Amino acid sequence: MPQFLIEAPIGVEVDSKKKMMKKITEAIDEAYRIPDVRIWLREYPAENVAQDGVVGAEPVRPLCFLEAPELDSLEAKRTMAAKIHAAVDEAYRGIANTGETLILMNHYPLENAGWAGRLQSDDPQAVAAIRELNQPSPAGA
Repeated sequence: MPQFLIEAPIGVEVDSKKKMMKKITEAIDEAYRIPDVRIWLREYPAENVAQDGVVGAEPVRPLCFLEAPELDSLEAKRTMAAKIHAAVDEAYRGIANTGETLILMNHYPLENAGWAGRLQSDDPQAVAAIRELNQPSPAGA
């Protein structure tokens, strides 16, 4: 159920987009282990992006949003962010300012996520999956 949105400039070839999306999906899967990862790519011409009120003054900096259940592990978040950044950098290098890609992680408790007409907090499978995802690692692991 994690959703990932990318706001970026136009100009990347389809094969590069597919490769990037595959790598991002793998990074999110590794962190969450929850099926149904979706990626939404929105691309903009430079004249539709402003920095501090100046249109097209500098290369666009990609902006990414992760909309997903709560994830307690800072290490999992760090690893996921690094892998996502690397995938975006590879796809958009030379087209965008990928060194300053911003990835915002919006994590939601299950009572703030509805799916198929009900809250995820009412779905025993979802509750069990998130509980397992966020249980502390065994000592020494």
